Amino acid sequence: MLRSVGQRPVTGSDEDPRVAELRTAVSRLRRELAALPAEFPDRGIAEDELAALAAMTAGGAPEIPRLQRSLLLIAGAIGSVSALSRGLTDVRNAVDLFGRRQC
Repeated sequence: MLRSVGQRPVTGSDEDPRVAELRTAVSRLRRELAALPAEFPDRGIAEDELAALAAMTAGGAPEIPRLQRSLLLIAGAIGSVSALSRGLTDVRNAVDLFGRRQC
C-alpha cells in the first residue's frame, strides 16, 4: 500500500512514511530474490544494491541520488526476470515517493 508523500504514519511514530514504504518494498523484493532458484549473471549486483537500500532505510532519510542510482542498478540487474517484476515495480514506486528521477 502506497501512501501520499505528506501523509503521517498512524502508528504514532515520527518515521517518514516514505522510508517505511521503501523498507517494506525492499524487504519484499529481497525475499523474492532469495527464493528464486534461478541464477543469472547480475544477481550479486541486485543483492548488493538491495542490501544498500535496506541499510539506507535503517538510517533515516536516504539520499535521493543514491536511491535513484540503486534503483537503476537493480532494474538493470533483474529487469528481465519476470518473476521479480512486481517486486521491482513496488521498489520503483517507493523510490518515486522521494521525488522524480533525473533520467
